[in-house]
Order: sequence, then C-alpha cells, then structure tokens
Amino acid sequence: MSFFNSCSMCFSIVLSITLFGNAWAGQVVTDDIREWAKQAVMSEKSIETVSTANTLAVLNFLNRSGKEELAPLQKGLALMLITDLSIIKDLQVVERSKIQALTEEIGLGTSGLIEQGSAPRIGKLLGARRLVGGDIAGSVKDKIRVQSSLLDVQSTAVIGQPISEGVLEELFRVEKDLLFDIVKLLKIEVPPDLEAKLRKPCSSKTTALLALFTGVEASDRKDYEKAAESYRKALKLDSNICVANDALGELQALGLIAGNKRSGALLRSLRDSTSLTNQITPKDEIKHLPSPDQVPSNTGINVIFPGNDTVGTPIR
Repeated sequence: MSFFNSCSMCFSIVLSITLFGNAWAGQVVTDDIREWAKQAVMSEKSIETVSTANTLAVLNFLNRSGKEELAPLQKGLALMLITDLSIIKDLQVVERSKIQALTEEIGLGTSGLIEQGSAPRIGKLLGARRLVGGDIAGSVKDKIRVQSSLLDVQSTAVIGQPISEGVLEELFRVEKDLLFDIVKLLKIEVPPDLEAKLRKPCSSKTTALLALFTGVEASDRKDYEKAAESYRKALKLDSNICVANDALGELQALGLIAGNKRSGALLRSLRDSTSLTNQITPKDEIKHLPSPDQVPSNTGINVIFPGNDTVGTPIR
C-alpha cells in the first residue's frame, strides 16, 4: 500500500470517528470477538485465573417478572452499569460484546442453570475477578424490583445483593441505586468529581432508554439496520443519551449499515489498542474464521450463587 493510500485510509477512519462517535464502541459482536470466545473456551485449561480484584464483568439480568415488556431491561440494565462502571479508573470492566460472544459460544439459554461451581469458570473465561448480575421482578402498583448480586469468583462468595425498585419511568434512578451500592461493596472511594459523573443518567427518558436497548438487541441478532434505526430513535427522543451515538458510529465505521465501508483491519487495531480486556485475549494470534450461523441473542449464563434458598440468583 502506498504512503498516500495509507494516509487516505487513516484520514477516512479519523473522519468516521469524528462524525459518528467512537468507532469501537464495544456494542457490535464482530466475527473476531466471536472467534475470541471460541478460542477462549477451547484453550480454557491454559487460561490463568485472574487474581486482580479490580477486574469485573456485568452479565445480563434475568427477567423473572413474567412481563414481556421488561425483556429489554435484561441487557439494558447491564449496559447502563457497564457504561457507568467503566468511568471508574480503578476498575477494569469487560466489554459487553465479549460477554455476549461468550454466552453465545457456551450456548446456555435462559433456562439453562449451571452448577454453583461453574461461577469460577465464567469469571476465568471472561478474565474477571468479580461478577455482577441479578433478577428483574414485578412488584406491587406496577413497580419493578431489581435485585443484583456481586460475586467474588475466586472464593465463590456473594459479597452483597443490592436491591432497588421503582416504576418503569424511574429506571434511571433504579440503575443508579444499584450502581452506588455495587461501588460501595467494592470499597471504591468516590471523590466528588467522579460522583458527579456517575450521577449523570444515561437518559432520564425511559422511552429513549428502551429504544437504545432495542438497538443493542437487534445488533446482537445481526439486524444492523434495525439497530441503527433504534439508535436514531433513541437520539431523537434524547440527543444526550449515552452509548447510542457511539454505537451508531460503530455500525457506520464497520460498514454494517449504509455508508462508506471502513478498513476492518485498522478498526480492529484501534479497538484492540483501547480495549479494557486486552489481558484476556488469547496469547497466540488467532486466524480469522467464518462466523457461526445465526445464534439466538437471548442466550445467557445463569449462575446459582451459594447461600441462596432456592434456585439462587442467576447471572446472565
């Protein structure tokens, strides 16, 4: 490739990032990420257990409310928590796309409970010392009740189980209650400037949040045009909503929706250089393989935590 062509490509990437936001927003489960998940499972025995306490993964919540309209919150709550926790410099948070790829690779559905002893395995594969997840339940007077669980992978001990409830229109507040309880359980000091950032809601408009969550679900199903449509709807409802602009830019930059197709290799290089989970990428270089056939995106990891009375608190 000539110097001028190389410069032209770089300019194209920079322009894409400038116009459409963060081109490696971490919402698209690419073939490379799916290949990472496959190789992680295949080389599981050689992956070292993470002992660093500041590594954390937020898994999908499980909708136990019996209300289908609350299904988008399964990935939505996890998305909001990941977005907020990633602001904290003392934490290394696993990207949502890697978690999704791993759940697809393991092939566990929403009813596939696994044994208590499997929690350390999930943390090892994700490169995380702590796991966060929980349940979404219905409550009286149209309120939703969310119980989260924070698990220490190394000891398999449940550190705490924060609970928050409210009407659906207060979803942003419910998430913030869980967030600060989780931060407190992690014993992280939050100075005033950081607290101000964490207090800022992804959006106070529930309709915008639901549109965002719908976009993430569509993206996981490889329906990228529907994802883009949902992200645009979210931005129309709230121009300051978190994630949506970057996620839309990621689709554009990867050439998954209408627009100039960008260099996949260069985008992967940019993404790899900024990933919060580089430490869990297999050491050997992985050759690109074709992606598997369509995989249902509602797969999840349901971990039965020790100490629970019945089926336990699942983490998806």
